[in-house]
Amino acid sequence: MKIIDRYLCKNFLGPFVLTFFVALFVLLMQFLWKWVDELVGKGLELGVLLKLLFYASITLSSMAFPLAVLLASLMTFGNMGERSEIVALKSAGISTRRMMMPLTVVSILIGYVAFEVSNDVIPRASVKLKMLLFDIQEQKPALNITEGVFYTDIDNYAIRVGKKMPDGVTIKDILIYDHSKHQGNVNVTAAERGTMVVTPDKHYLLFTLYNGSSWDESSVTRGSYDSRNHYPLMRATFDKQYKRFDMSDFSAQSVDASFYENHSTALSIKQLNQQIDSAKFHIQSQNRNAANVFFQCLYFYNLSVAPSDKIEQASTDNIPRLEDRDEEFRARVLQLAENGVRNTTYAINYNFQDVNYRTHQLWNYQIEFYRKFTLAVACLLFFFIGAPLGSIIRKGGIGIPLVITVVFFTFYFAISIIGEKLSKSSPLPVWFGMWLSSFVLLPICVFLTYHATTDSSVLSPDTYSKFFENIKHLKIFKKRHEDSPTVS
Repeated sequence: MKIIDRYLCKNFLGPFVLTFFVALFVLLMQFLWKWVDELVGKGLELGVLLKLLFYASITLSSMAFPLAVLLASLMTFGNMGERSEIVALKSAGISTRRMMMPLTVVSILIGYVAFEVSNDVIPRASVKLKMLLFDIQEQKPALNITEGVFYTDIDNYAIRVGKKMPDGVTIKDILIYDHSKHQGNVNVTAAERGTMVVTPDKHYLLFTLYNGSSWDESSVTRGSYDSRNHYPLMRATFDKQYKRFDMSDFSAQSVDASFYENHSTALSIKQLNQQIDSAKFHIQSQNRNAANVFFQCLYFYNLSVAPSDKIEQASTDNIPRLEDRDEEFRARVLQLAENGVRNTTYAINYNFQDVNYRTHQLWNYQIEFYRKFTLAVACLLFFFIGAPLGSIIRKGGIGIPLVITVVFFTFYFAISIIGEKLSKSSPLPVWFGMWLSSFVLLPICVFLTYHATTDSSVLSPDTYSKFFENIKHLKIFKKRHEDSPTVS
């Protein structure tokens, strides 16, 4: 590798690593903003949060790769242009095309890494992330009993604590309603003071109550509904009583990974190909079954009305009319016809719903299949946008490159979403919708690269600044000419 190649790669890889983690951080903040309502108030441990952020970072890395390539290429060539390094290299006989060659190879390698990550690493992390998010969604909010407010997050219980001491354990004026029998407020426990602690495994909440009493007005139904036998009020006092409440729902529970393993985002290229072939075969099979069911149900007359098993080739004159048969026979034929129509309708509706579901499933598999390639190709396309623009605008730092990056990536992301929607809701093939964003970016890449490598003045800022300055001077000259006195 030549010195110039090492120099260019060094200038590119530094900003790339930095911008990759910056882009990943921004995408991660967007992810947290989306799930903040599910995370806040549940008392999640630090290990669970770190695990969630780790899996989310891996799944978002596929979008961070092209974003980092675009921003890094803009910064690299912008800094070189601002320091007049591009001019120096061109004066030494090194063209812009030659400067872009080593970084083109680096961008291809980055695209390959992005593809491998999307194909092997992200599917596994996606399963883990979905499992963890499901656990957090099913987990109840953290135990937070407020003074003077009934706490009802524990199933079948309503607990009110009048006063909580600063130690967080001692409580006073306790009132507990037991709704486990689903008969209303018929079982009540009250105590003057007590303690409230959670077991080390966080499975149970233990109450130790002192100087209290309990009431029970539960009724037991015996015999018929009208002969209900109500038990009288039972009241008991106690000096000390223990109560235990199940808190297993407050902790995350493990779910089976197989529930998410067949999701489209959790499959590799090989697995997606298998699922696509399986879905196509199933759709074709269901279409054939629907046609067979439809035609078989039309033969109710031959199966029930014809006296023999063999269908004779006869004219319509030899077929007896239904009006000439007795009433019992006509009723039986009409009932069979009604049942045949009902069965046919049910079978066709079932096949239609199944084919519709399988078709959408097939689209999801195909979308994820092409997405792995489009994101990898986007790394190369964004390089051929960022590098020419950086050499043209010749502005280093992170300000202007960041603005340009946001504009182009937003444009690319919007076109990608439009293409994905078209893949699911239009007769266009899925591959066209998924490659639509690349098709749109490709002419922009060719246009920018051509004008950057040929030193065209079309996109040069100096050209437009001089143009507007000339217009300004022309207006001033005209104004002075009009204001000058004329000599008669």
